[in-house]
Amino acid sequence: MKKKVEIYTDGACSGNPGPGGWAAVMMYGDKKKEISGGEPQTTNQRMEMKAAVEALKALKFPCEVNLYSDSAYLVNAFKQGWTERWQRNGWVTSQKTPVANKDLWEELLQLTRTHDVKFIKVKGHSDNEYNNRCDELARAEIR
Repeated sequence: MKKKVEIYTDGACSGNPGPGGWAAVMMYGDKKKEISGGEPQTTNQRMEMKAAVEALKALKFPCEVNLYSDSAYLVNAFKQGWTERWQRNGWVTSQKTPVANKDLWEELLQLTRTHDVKFIKVKGHSDNEYNNRCDELARAEIR
């Protein structure tokens, strides 16, 4: 049986593109771990995705994951089947343009083959303590 893990993620950017940060709060049982990082030139979407990628990569063995994000882009890509369509269409959108952030989408898809991930949308900048903590950590990474 896979261990159940709760992960909250967030990304932030100063300017879009501009310097950005990502963060995740990971919880298993009574253990809690915070991770974060940043990039000098990026976008808010990349940072939202990078937070999910880095959190899933930090797991030491296959897990059952509830991944909470305030990014509709990230959550909807999985919940509404965008990633499957993009792959079928050779990583081209319905507007016939290349899918943005293909490198991170491919990494996320690989990680979702290792872990059972349920993507859950949370309201950003509201009263969710873990989402707010991720936002704080991500903003602190913006240099």
